[in-house]
Order: sequence, then C-alpha cells, then structure tokens
Amino acid sequence: MAEKCKICLIRDMAEKTDIYEYVKKTRAMLPEAERASDELYENRLDVCKECDSLLAGTCQKCGCYVEIRAASKSAKCPIKKW
Repeated sequence: MAEKCKICLIRDMAEKTDIYEYVKKTRAMLPEAERASDELYENRLDVCKECDSLLAGTCQKCGCYVEIRAASKSAKCPIKKW
C-alpha cells in the first residue's frame, strides 16, 4: 500500500495559495485579545507539523485547518498536544 502524501501546512502547498490567503485573513480578523501571539502560533504549528494526524494542513482528529485553530488563544488541540 502506498503512503499518503503528507504535506505539513497549507502555507507550504503552492497550489493552495487561495486557501492560505483565507487562513491569513481569518487570523487577522480575530480580535487582538483572542489572537495567539506570533510565538504561540508558530510553536503550535511546530507541534502540528510533527503530528501523525496532520494531512495536507488538516487535523485528521477534528477536521480543522490547523493554521486556523492555532490562531486563537483559547483553542485547544483535540488530542491535547498543545
């Protein structure tokens, strides 16, 4: 059985630039008080990039785009990795 292509994040997928623009806009629209700091956001994405549940920018446990979930301060990883 062939392995599925595992692409880490939407921003890394050249053909998905329209979706990544949506991710950036969504993050920018979050109120400042709710938006995760750049450091927290990147730390969360680093954890997601190492997770076996990540496939093409999507968490296979909950179905979210990890780059959107990670943007909110109050968001939690569905399998408690962050």
